[in-house]
Amino acid sequence: MSTVAVIAHAGKSIGGGLPELRRTLARNGVGDPLWVEVPKSRKAPKQVKRLLAQGADQFFIWGGDGMVQRCIDALEGAEATVAIVPSGTANLLATNLGIPKDIDGAVAIGLHGRLRRIDVAAMNGERFAVMAGVGFDADMIAGADGRLKERLGRAAYLWTGTKSFRAEPFTAKIRVDGNPWFSGTASCILAGNVGALFGGVHVFTDAEPDDGLLDLAVITAEGVAQWWGTVGRTITGGLEASPHCRVTRGHKVKVKLDRKVLYEIDGGARTKVKAYRLAIDPGAIAIRVPEATTNGGGRHEQHSGTR
Repeated sequence: MSTVAVIAHAGKSIGGGLPELRRTLARNGVGDPLWVEVPKSRKAPKQVKRLLAQGADQFFIWGGDGMVQRCIDALEGAEATVAIVPSGTANLLATNLGIPKDIDGAVAIGLHGRLRRIDVAAMNGERFAVMAGVGFDADMIAGADGRLKERLGRAAYLWTGTKSFRAEPFTAKIRVDGNPWFSGTASCILAGNVGALFGGVHVFTDAEPDDGLLDLAVITAEGVAQWWGTVGRTITGGLEASPHCRVTRGHKVKVKLDRKVLYEIDGGARTKVKAYRLAIDPGAIAIRVPEATTNGGGRHEQHSGTR
């Protein structure tokens, strides 16, 4: 019999909040789960380890993408399943997996949905399930952190993103699976495990979270005009539709930059890096999903190779 644990970001809420989550779990036969609330997502890994030591093997994660990322990182090597109750700003992983922002629906899926083993990527040793980026998107996310995101929600990213269009580009050299792939000036490097972002817009049109591949994009747009053109092309056809983007796929990526640049992982700003590595770990985590789930764009195919 499974031991259910709830690990919750206390600052996030949907519906009736955490009291409603308790009641909903109880109605579904989980009357006394292991329960931990943390004030910040960075506090979650230590508590996940403690819950594992207490025998937890089924985790309900309450929070946004940052909270889910911290927990998945801490669950490395553990034979535990994950259920997501999306209560953050973007909830990109939940959206791509078809998990609703609804307590009743998310709990039903978490207890009775099918298990889907998805890939987990790593950047400089930290694991993530959605996307990591260097440059423009990291500047945008850093600017939207804290009170601005709490006040404006997703609109905070639009506000800070417009300001980040003027960010200084950098020079990058990138190797994919040991082969030279890119050398030149860039304003953003994205690595994705899923395809859909806000409003169902696909950055990586063919990405699937269980295809065993990491999608990679370099954006060379500079200035407001080129960036708005890139955004427009992405909305209508994905990043590869823009003349200011190069897209490929692979298993391992090595990046060297000419200066230190800010990076982000699953919507959480980190520090600056001058060099980093990326790698994909296929099927590394088991997540409860709806019976007929596909990615956010309604596709569910296996892919291979480089484009």
